[in-house]
Amino acid sequence: MGSNDCGGASFNVPRQYGVTKPLSTAGPTEADLQRNMELEKLLVDAGLYENKEEVVLREEVLGQLDQIVKSWVKQLTRQRGYTDQMVEDANAVIYTFGSYRLGVHGPGSDIDTLCVGPSYVSREEDFFIILHKILEDMEEVTELQPVPDAHVPVMKFRFRGISIDLLYASISLLVVPEDLDISSGSVLYDVDEPTVRSLNGCRVADQILRLVPNVENFRTTLRCLKFWAKRRGVYSNVTGFLGGVNWALLVARVCQLYPNAVPSMLVSRFFRVYTQWRWPNPVMLCPIEEEDLGFPVWDPRRNPRDRTHHMPIITPAYPCMNSSYNVSTSTLRVMMEQFQNGNKICEEIELSKASWSALFEPYFFFETYKNYLQIDIVATDADDLRIWKGWVESRLRQLTLKIERDTYGMLQCHPYPHDYVDASRQCSHCAFFMGLQRKPGERVQEGQQFDIRATVEEFRHSVNMYMFWRPGMEISVSHVRRKQIPSFVFPEGYKHSRPARLPLAGKVFAENAENGTLEYEGGSSLRRQRKRKNDADACDAESSRPEKRQSVGPNNSSTQAAVEEPDEHPKQEQESTSQSINGNSGLERKQCNGGAASRSIDSAVDSRENTCQKNGSRLGTLSNDVMESEGQVCCCRTSKVTGIESQGSFRVNSCHHTIGPKLLENEKGSRSRLLQSGLESKPDTVIVEAHGGVSSDPVQKPVIRLSLTSTA
Repeated sequence: MGSNDCGGASFNVPRQYGVTKPLSTAGPTEADLQRNMELEKLLVDAGLYENKEEVVLREEVLGQLDQIVKSWVKQLTRQRGYTDQMVEDANAVIYTFGSYRLGVHGPGSDIDTLCVGPSYVSREEDFFIILHKILEDMEEVTELQPVPDAHVPVMKFRFRGISIDLLYASISLLVVPEDLDISSGSVLYDVDEPTVRSLNGCRVADQILRLVPNVENFRTTLRCLKFWAKRRGVYSNVTGFLGGVNWALLVARVCQLYPNAVPSMLVSRFFRVYTQWRWPNPVMLCPIEEEDLGFPVWDPRRNPRDRTHHMPIITPAYPCMNSSYNVSTSTLRVMMEQFQNGNKICEEIELSKASWSALFEPYFFFETYKNYLQIDIVATDADDLRIWKGWVESRLRQLTLKIERDTYGMLQCHPYPHDYVDASRQCSHCAFFMGLQRKPGERVQEGQQFDIRATVEEFRHSVNMYMFWRPGMEISVSHVRRKQIPSFVFPEGYKHSRPARLPLAGKVFAENAENGTLEYEGGSSLRRQRKRKNDADACDAESSRPEKRQSVGPNNSSTQAAVEEPDEHPKQEQESTSQSINGNSGLERKQCNGGAASRSIDSAVDSRENTCQKNGSRLGTLSNDVMESEGQVCCCRTSKVTGIESQGSFRVNSCHHTIGPKLLENEKGSRSRLLQSGLESKPDTVIVEAHGGVSSDPVQKPVIRLSLTSTA
């Protein structure tokens, strides 16, 4: 095959690896070798290498799996009336790819495997039905999960505790030879595109190992960069970042550019190269070549869709594809920021101003943004949650893209590729989070809103189209502020207090008479001081005069309440004790299987929120005094609300939430009424709830409408 020879000729010195000449052929200095020893020691101490017992176990599992698929194919051959000789010759072969094939897997890593079978054994029936049944009946197999409708159809399971991702490819041969060369182009004759995608995992892994100058240096560097990416929250292909094959291709290209460098040098060069890389220029290990088989290859000159890719990383095996098509503008921005941070640290390491441990400091995601989306996923049991979570996680990228689309790129999203579990819930639960911020450098009008309710509802609707949906599988999307991040996301169960900032000179703290919170006036800028004074003076005057606000989003409604992003210097706030109100005085909260609990809302809000809510921003389903006190009960469900009874109780699927009287009493003693008529007339209307606080007490639930001011 043509692409096998793209490593370049060997008669020139230095040898050219890839599509360009090396940037440098320099070898390591004594200082480089010393830093390399320190780096390798850190990787060992971090537990990135598996022990001998796990190595042996993996080999045994692969051997058993190979025997299972061989027996399965022989059984099918006999049942279909083939001759005894055909039954004897019938065969299937197991190949590995991914991190295991590249030699960079660690303890607990899964094994990406491919089963290659004869032409008469199908994927749809024989693999996903008959082989699935065989595996299901085995005691060694647990957590069996078929995913036939995936872009690359896969069967996931654990075999003797080892996680396995098993693909299947039926090639155009009646008998599969044991020594089949899967890198040969002949295996692609007369097969469909899902089969090509299944075969390409192994073909790409083999090509990568052929195209790097030094395999061991490549492996150590890749192991290091994967560890770094996981620590910094940018390792996840499904959520729009980069997965294992993407990082392998990026590292392999750096190895080609610096063929004589050791891992410590390659890590530093990695950040130097990709900090300066001009995306969307593609990263390629060899020229893109076309065969006569007719499969499409990545070519932005011919394919308009390829022109929309933000970070093209091209696979080296035919048909060459962009392995990073999931990357969005938001996730590319996050990765570029992390590349720049890594480059800065590596420069300090080379100057002996920092150690390697500084490079692998964890990313403090929940300290980075002021606004977040919380995506809660619940199911009736752990098995249902595993299936449901996998589907929802695969759709999170769509939520990022929809928000970028509906806000014209002005609201940036940072999906975090880690899930968190609230153990206090009675139902099986996990949650994902997204950071939100206004695009830096964009000039916006004061009070400009980002209304993403319709965007979230569109996302939920697409998620609920899951063909394997079961009762109890639910999803809710909530807006939370940094101060409201739930406690279960922190390892110790509580949020570490941030270092207190010293008040600026001339800053005066005073109690706000309206909501009981502490505010300050003054500061380093006279303009800021006057602005805050004017805002305070305008509260009463503006409450009687509606103010028109510009809304950025799919729905430009004049009846919208705003949730503002805090100022750059947040106000000092007095913590209010949120308490559940039982009986006739509020909302009784109940946990149930398959549903997120509705919670009462009693907490103080800042004066800026109250000002916005008084300026004519109203939600049709809530009365004015509810909006002023933020005493909202906002629920997000996966299915239609079947009805709201006169007593205020309603049912969603199997969950029963009892709402007390329609009057909610806030801390000031004012009574606010929840108008049920609006919700009854539009049962499909969803107001996204907000989970907050660092304790389990009920908290504020503002609507997802972000009003990011110019001071944010």
